Amino acid sequence: MSWLIPVLIVVVLAAIVGIYLWATYNALVTLKVRVDEAWSDITVQLKRRADLIPNLIEAVKGYAAHEKGVFEAVTKARAETLSAGDPHAAAEAENHMQSALKSIFAVAEAYPQLQASTNFLQLQGELVDTENKVQASRRFYNGGVRELNTKIQVFPNNIFAKNLGFTEREFFEVADAAAIAEPPRVQF
Repeated sequence: MSWLIPVLIVVVLAAIVGIYLWATYNALVTLKVRVDEAWSDITVQLKRRADLIPNLIEAVKGYAAHEKGVFEAVTKARAETLSAGDPHAAAEAENHMQSALKSIFAVAEAYPQLQASTNFLQLQGELVDTENKVQASRRFYNGGVRELNTKIQVFPNNIFAKNLGFTEREFFEVADAAAIAEPPRVQF
């Protein structure tokens, strides 16, 4: 009978450790799925914006056909955005896109008849709306990454999380945060 107490203690400790591992694993899986979903939201918004760009270029082209360099920069930035597969590449593409959009809106400011075009105004409004959605998606993604990375780094999770295949994720950060703090705007 004296052996029963140590065995019972070992069984209870094993059950506690097992429950802890089970709960932590499930929490990590949940956070990983949330981060994946948030990244998907970002890519959807970036694709939506990239789909608006050709229409915007066509609207501006009719008025400023000689601004070929601006259109090429926007087209290149659009291609980078569509091919970005991870947060680092997306952040780099985001910097190029913001620069290109500022250039195209600077060209548009020189053409009052373009600024009065309902097509251009509608495209601009949709682009601003999309930029706001990109920012919101980015905040949601970075929040999920923060939670996941924290869960992976805290003790005692850091002992076994990497062995279970969980790795820290990269935040979606851009080099020039001020450039994307607000959507591009055109002053009339």
